[in-house]
Amino acid sequence: MYIKNLTLKDYRSYKNKTFKFCENVNVLVGKNAQGKTNVLEAIFFMVLGKSFKTSKEKEVITWQKDNAYIKGEFQKKYREVKIELFFDKNCKKSIKIDEISIKKIGELMSNVNAVFFSPDELKLIKDSPDERRRFMNVVLSQTNKRYFYMLGRYEKVLANRNKLLKESRDIEVLKDTIDIWDRALSDFAEKIYIERNNFIREIAPFASLAHEYLSDGKENIALEYKSSFSGEGYAEKMMKTLSKSLEKDFKLGYTTVGVHRDEIDIYLNGVEVKTFGSQGQQRTVALSLKLAELEFIKNKVGEYPILLLDDVFSELDQGRRRKLLKFTQKTQTIITCTEFNENVDNFKGQIFEIKKEDN
Repeated sequence: MYIKNLTLKDYRSYKNKTFKFCENVNVLVGKNAQGKTNVLEAIFFMVLGKSFKTSKEKEVITWQKDNAYIKGEFQKKYREVKIELFFDKNCKKSIKIDEISIKKIGELMSNVNAVFFSPDELKLIKDSPDERRRFMNVVLSQTNKRYFYMLGRYEKVLANRNKLLKESRDIEVLKDTIDIWDRALSDFAEKIYIERNNFIREIAPFASLAHEYLSDGKENIALEYKSSFSGEGYAEKMMKTLSKSLEKDFKLGYTTVGVHRDEIDIYLNGVEVKTFGSQGQQRTVALSLKLAELEFIKNKVGEYPILLLDDVFSELDQGRRRKLLKFTQKTQTIITCTEFNENVDNFKGQIFEIKKEDN
């Protein structure tokens, strides 16, 4: 799949701009703060309905304007897709797919797919387990609507259980009312666990091959999904543990057991990369995971997603830059950088010069 045209109106630094992309590599070149990343953000908005830059969507509206608009025209293997997003200063957002308004964000999932990578993705390796759970959630939500809805229901039940824990004054009364939430939480958790466990099992070989490619066969990586429970009877095991942990949860005011506490352990040559890997190794592992995400999505939906690379060349040595560019020939790629002077055999693509005054 690829994006043919992108129109931005009163969107961040863009007053009224249309980009016509080729289906190969598109390079957005310009100085810092010219609006290059805004283009990638707009495309990602049409994938998941949210930004990778901010949770405050009114920030995307150009200063002193009331509304912002994004339109993307995509070509998939068997059909064309048009996606439009409308934002207003009252934090209201509406979405249309092929001229039809959607009521739920879940209806947007799986229409188009994209993989985003920037130097900030190093947090996927270095930061808390939240980042690695987010990685699983983003990929699975793009390829599995059922997972997206299950995750939403789990988070809603979890919020209700936590509210009950915080507001209750008597643990004996709490014991009589919390069972219904424990059952629902455990049932959704089991389904999420199964999907995540399958995901790690399927993406791990792709990650291993990608890292072997980027490191010239000198390094190997392995992934291990760590959950509170595993195997058959997951929900029943969780129910029992929630019951045993109730006094602790009551004192803390939140739920300490469940898939919202899961983790991915990532090993480089047999040791944990988060603890023992250099920053360069951690960055290459993060990139390997993103290239694996590309292959995983292609395996699930039957075509490669769009690859969005934000200022990644500045953080890679020449050898890895060349390897990454060679890899991008598989799919439509949109790259931002401050300069582009890469010498790649049979390079197919186009270059856009981005200047704020031209937006």
